[in-house]
Amino acid sequence: MPFYPLINRRHFLKVAGAATMGSILSPLHPVEAAVKPTPVPTRPFGRTGIDVSILSFGGSLHLPQLMLRQAFKWGVTYWDTANSYMGGNSEQRIGKYLAAFPQDRKKIFLVTKSHAWSTEGMSADLDESLLRMNTDYVDLFFVHGISGIDEMDDDKRRWGEKKKAEGKVRLFGFSTHSNMEQCLLSAAGLGWIDAIMMTYNYRLMDTDEMRRAVDACAEAGIGLTAMKTQGGGSFRWAGDRAREITDRFVAKGFTEGQAKLKAVWENRQIASICSEMPNMKLLMENVSAALDRTRLSARDRQVLQRHARLTRSGYCAGCARICESAVTAEVPIRDAMRYLMYGRSYGDRHRAAHHFQQIPEHTRQTMAVLDYSHAEQACPQQMAIGRLIREGLIEFT
Repeated sequence: MPFYPLINRRHFLKVAGAATMGSILSPLHPVEAAVKPTPVPTRPFGRTGIDVSILSFGGSLHLPQLMLRQAFKWGVTYWDTANSYMGGNSEQRIGKYLAAFPQDRKKIFLVTKSHAWSTEGMSADLDESLLRMNTDYVDLFFVHGISGIDEMDDDKRRWGEKKKAEGKVRLFGFSTHSNMEQCLLSAAGLGWIDAIMMTYNYRLMDTDEMRRAVDACAEAGIGLTAMKTQGGGSFRWAGDRAREITDRFVAKGFTEGQAKLKAVWENRQIASICSEMPNMKLLMENVSAALDRTRLSARDRQVLQRHARLTRSGYCAGCARICESAVTAEVPIRDAMRYLMYGRSYGDRHRAAHHFQQIPEHTRQTMAVLDYSHAEQACPQQMAIGRLIREGLIEFT
């Protein structure tokens, strides 16, 4: 997710290599570095036999060719996109890059996703993705955004096996924003899920349920990628008590965004963090965090945990099974909360409006008048669900 604090440029130049800055200024024709830059570290991707960069370039926003080139040079070689991102433009930009630098393809761990409900739709999406990206295969294909493991049925298992046999897909799995813990725990018992991308951050990672789920996946050899790692955005919205937290990390040489990344990287069961990096400043900040070996202290982690507890009513933890089963109509509460986060926490109002407006009009009308009192009583985060949904509908539709 986008985040724009100050970057420690001096530290970045020290760890990444000062000569790499010349290539930032030279579009797609990098200056040869006098000092070889230190690449972003890698970790094993479960038991797949593949190592991936611990920082993944998220492709749901604009992908300038210059940034793709620089990310590759700095060792950010896990690239994440989806058939639907930017109406296909994200994949097309990756395809343009691979056409210009075909020699880089073998070093890039390329991931795409499909929202299709049927295997026929998944096949069509995959073929279109391969064509757009100028590649014969993807390293990982995700069924995108599941909310229950029942969505990964035998038809999808057979589809994954077929596409692997055809050489179009190396690994197969799913991504999830909702009911993550249950999806992970159940996936660990299936025996055929290679990889999962899930919402995972300092607010969620220390719960007993999430710990059990991640441990089960690690034991099963599943490669894990964390997304939404900033936990709903900057500390700024939390008021006066946020200053103490921000000042603490600044004094240690981190931005708050870097501290949140480091909190996730502390768990070595997480192979990579997928981050949307829409500008060079954020790419540099995240690479700097990945290269820096300073670890968060136990006190640092306690500060983050305390902040999570005190501000939980402002963050949806994704447990949609609880709130959505407590209302009298079938409405996408979790999705609405995620869209509201895009608009308010990320500052991406266009994205929020696009998603809200994709909800069918009759569903939006139901959402505007529905009684959410039972859902609010059941919500572990104590969120004002009804008020937030109505505000989102007014603000973004």
